[in-house]
Amino acid sequence: MITEKGIVPVKGGQYKVLSDDKMELIHKSTVDILENIGIKNLHSEARQLMESCGCIVDHDAQIVKIPENVFLKYIKMAPNKVGLYGIDTKYDIMLDDSDDVYVMSGAGSINVLDMDGNLRPSTMKDLEDLTRLKLNLENMDIEHFLVIPLDTEFGPNIQGEMLAFAHNITNNRRNFYTLVGGCREGLKFQLEMASVIAGSVENVCKKPFFVAGLCVISPLTHPHGFVEELLECGKYTIPVYIETDGNAGGTTPYTIAGAITENNANIMAAVALSQMANPGAPCIYASSTGILDMQSMNFAGNAPESTLIQMGSAQMAHYYHIPYYGSCTTDSKLPDAQMGYESMEHFLGCAMAGVNIIHVAIGNLAMMGIANYEQCLMDNEILGAAFRLLRGIEVSEESIGLDAFREIKHRSDFLSSVHTLKYCRSQERWLPKLTDRNTWGQWMNLTGGKDMRERAKDMVKDILSKPAPEFVVESDRKAVWEIARAAQYEIERIKKIKKY
Repeated sequence: MITEKGIVPVKGGQYKVLSDDKMELIHKSTVDILENIGIKNLHSEARQLMESCGCIVDHDAQIVKIPENVFLKYIKMAPNKVGLYGIDTKYDIMLDDSDDVYVMSGAGSINVLDMDGNLRPSTMKDLEDLTRLKLNLENMDIEHFLVIPLDTEFGPNIQGEMLAFAHNITNNRRNFYTLVGGCREGLKFQLEMASVIAGSVENVCKKPFFVAGLCVISPLTHPHGFVEELLECGKYTIPVYIETDGNAGGTTPYTIAGAITENNANIMAAVALSQMANPGAPCIYASSTGILDMQSMNFAGNAPESTLIQMGSAQMAHYYHIPYYGSCTTDSKLPDAQMGYESMEHFLGCAMAGVNIIHVAIGNLAMMGIANYEQCLMDNEILGAAFRLLRGIEVSEESIGLDAFREIKHRSDFLSSVHTLKYCRSQERWLPKLTDRNTWGQWMNLTGGKDMRERAKDMVKDILSKPAPEFVVESDRKAVWEIARAAQYEIERIKKIKKY
């Protein structure tokens, strides 16, 4: 949560879905999978490294089996604290394996449901405006590019990793998520851009203000591009989110326990690999795994079972003393009642389980398929309510207020008491920005009968009517974008050659 003093975590972990014996069983099953089934690793250099570290490798089949003693040796090398530094130190975060909770922006939509109700391809202006809008959200601690612009010079089928990096580094002060591009060269370009702001690559590596999102493939597969990114990030001590996006019933076993176990084996094998290559490399256990809905045959990211997968996976990450990032987005296509109940259920479940970073929490609809301006403010509101529940009840002689009872006695006038005056200026009450608690008549008089989405739309327009802040001098902005465009051309060329 953003405060005047900087980012302050919300304390989660009030509810644990896995007992100690259940976590131990998942761990033992993970060891069994790694020893007897193994990981399909598509990177020959990594397989050779793992073989030299005691793994059993079938190079023809590209299968690596990790004995228990080897697995335990290397995962213990992974640090339990990872610094997520802001470009502005006000936004520094020290992530660890506690139950502290932070929030990341939504991510990567290629469509926008705009404020006129039109569903259309996302643009660079959307990226700029949505980033500016999110600067005003007190419940968002970490940035992510909410949309992938489809109107750049590189065409509609380009993910634009280097462009998104340049955008975030010049229009944002928080720590941010980046995609490296599936090759070692991508990180080198990003370090070059970051050094324009930080002064040198060495300064960036000491306090990196971005984290690379790297994805394994479910089930139990480490693709070549993922390994390239993992090894290069470890070399420069750039933190990584090692993420699996499994689909329970499709790419993992149908059951919640089976999905959690696949998550665990796949991710922890990658953590072990990172430590074999670069001992002490900062890793964050990450997942957007959910369920395959058997009625629609679509992925359902905010189903209750998907929330339980996130809750259990957070506990397994902490079992190994590694920070956890996870969650999915609402499946609703509109900022409507379905969105409201799904988001609250998912946010609250994740936070109560101690998910350290609630991922894709701001601005997404349709399981990341759509970004929406009003949704950014509505998600911020839902998070605020959820976090107030997590803070619980302060019970003390002072908060009970015996002095107020003595002062007021039997009059219905506690509003006038000194106790009320003191606490109404405290954090005892959550102060909503969008929620309407007026009577019908007051609501009609004040808003003309506007619902929450319409009220959010008015607030968005007000925020975006103000001048955009300038975070970097023009010469630095120009230098960063020159690097980014040249880098994007090179990344696309490399992808074609290596067929990523």
